[in-house]
Amino acid sequence: MARYQIILAYDGTGFLGSQRQAGSRTVQFELEKSLRKIGWQGKSILLAGRTDTGTHASGQVAAFDLDWGHGLNKLQDALNSHLPEDMAIRDVKIAAEDFHPRFDAVSRRYRYRLFCSRVRDPLRERYAWRVWPPISDLAPLAAAWVGTHDFALFGSPLRAGGSTVRTVHSAEWLRLEDEWIFQIEANAFLYRMVRKLVYVQVSVGQGRLAAEVLARALDDDPAVRQAIRPEIPVGLAPACGLALMEVRYDNLV
Repeated sequence: MARYQIILAYDGTGFLGSQRQAGSRTVQFELEKSLRKIGWQGKSILLAGRTDTGTHASGQVAAFDLDWGHGLNKLQDALNSHLPEDMAIRDVKIAAEDFHPRFDAVSRRYRYRLFCSRVRDPLRERYAWRVWPPISDLAPLAAAWVGTHDFALFGSPLRAGGSTVRTVHSAEWLRLEDEWIFQIEANAFLYRMVRKLVYVQVSVGQGRLAAEVLARALDDDPAVRQAIRPEIPVGLAPACGLALMEVRYDNLV
């Protein structure tokens, strides 16, 4: 029996999120179903984190214990042969017996894609948010998020009473023709934090919100943050533009 760490990619369009939910098609449900077909007898796999309904991934990480004696490539092939077309295991490794993909992670990296167009684009809107009216330069806004801040105005903790302080290691906007790509890496994220950050930056880019509000919303003084709360627009960028790209670790075998 060994503990395996896998990197999983999926198109989130057809899933009700990543974590198992009774009676629903989720990433965890499909992966566990595939594992049972090759002899897995565990109760639950471990996931690096939760992704929302419609959110994609190319670097989701899962772990499970399995008695398997046929090599890593054959394990990858066996699992992929049983997974649906909108999921694939990209890599398989043996991990330490106490490895946990969520609690051992040192950072996570997400990407959000959007494009500006007055007319809908059916070929792109499955994986990107179509924004209109057009937006001004988003690149200068990303620097506001870098560092250790209380992000309470931009998400909620995963459990009641949990901390809303997170450390963002890097954040940037990249532009390619009519498309904007937001990349952000942090030690952890609040629930729906990336989608909220994208939404408020687009609000700035469309002239509906002043850029200085972003910095004040992260002020060290809780009173300043609370005072600015009414100015933060309510809304989320659609899940279709978001993808979990990578989860990083320091302690793999």
